Amino acid sequence: MEVFDTIARLIDLRSFSNLWYWIALAAVWSSASHWVLGVPWDMVIRARRKGGDAGQDLAAMTALSARRLNRIRRDAGFSMSITIPFMLSFLIITGFIYGSETAQAFALLLVPMMAVFGLSLRLAHKLDAEPTLAHDPAIAIKALSRHRVNVQAIGVVAIIVSALWGMYQNLLASMLV
Repeated sequence: MEVFDTIARLIDLRSFSNLWYWIALAAVWSSASHWVLGVPWDMVIRARRKGGDAGQDLAAMTALSARRLNRIRRDAGFSMSITIPFMLSFLIITGFIYGSETAQAFALLLVPMMAVFGLSLRLAHKLDAEPTLAHDPAIAIKALSRHRVNVQAIGVVAIIVSALWGMYQNLLASMLV
């Protein structure tokens, strides 16, 4: 039993003082801003610079991703509309009312990601409702660029809130020790 106590003292297992949480947070938001609506951002840049076939490829990929997200919404929408709020409510209540730091960390990671998912579903619905929108490279570039700015804004706010809350939790833990 002493071995586990020693390991637990050497490795701080609290979420906000753990380097892996911050690496995961950075990786999640980096990935979210790179894969805009399921389309890689370098594809948007290439279509903006070169046009032609690159623009047509982007328009096709955007239309495909919009249809895919709408199919997911259609097929699993009801179960997602029950499961996701339940999961997020569980994390928020467990984390911020009952004080579980791990649940707080997951809530600060997943709640903003669900906002991004909602924005992605809304854009996919808009693009899929009018097929001419998704098949025009200029409109696809504009829509994906605007969506990326929104994702990045949510990400910046989420990272700042997570950092502030993490610092608060670490200061609180250092005062208790």
